[in-house]
Amino acid sequence: MHLVCPECGAVNRVPEQRLDDGPVCGTCKAALLAAQPIVLNDSSFNNFIARTELPVVIDFWAAWCGPCKMMAPHFSEAAKQMPRVRFAKVDTEAATLTAARFSIRSIPTLVLFKGGQEIARQPGAMQAGDITRWITAHS
Repeated sequence: MHLVCPECGAVNRVPEQRLDDGPVCGTCKAALLAAQPIVLNDSSFNNFIARTELPVVIDFWAAWCGPCKMMAPHFSEAAKQMPRVRFAKVDTEAATLTAARFSIRSIPTLVLFKGGQEIARQPGAMQAGDITRWITAHS
């Protein structure tokens, strides 16, 4: 299984049976499956989505957005509950190219990727249980 390091962007090969053993990056030693959302930007987004073999759910958000702020702790809680799904956040104000590429029209918007392809999209704020059910239903 290939996992992209959230710190240095290196692609790491981890046997699937070792995913629960707390794998670390072979290059920088950062945790590969930390139970918290990581931050992606225009330069890191493509590599992370295309090269990570686990499902990846992206929270497209902005700092000025009230519903985004309300959903943030629920998104973090969902990340703790689903260790075999990668959770990431993209600030649409800072990553304008990525937001435009995926036609993000409202925020927050969750987008689920698998194998580098978008497989589901859900606009609007959700609670942790709703997020995990949505991911489970689509992955």
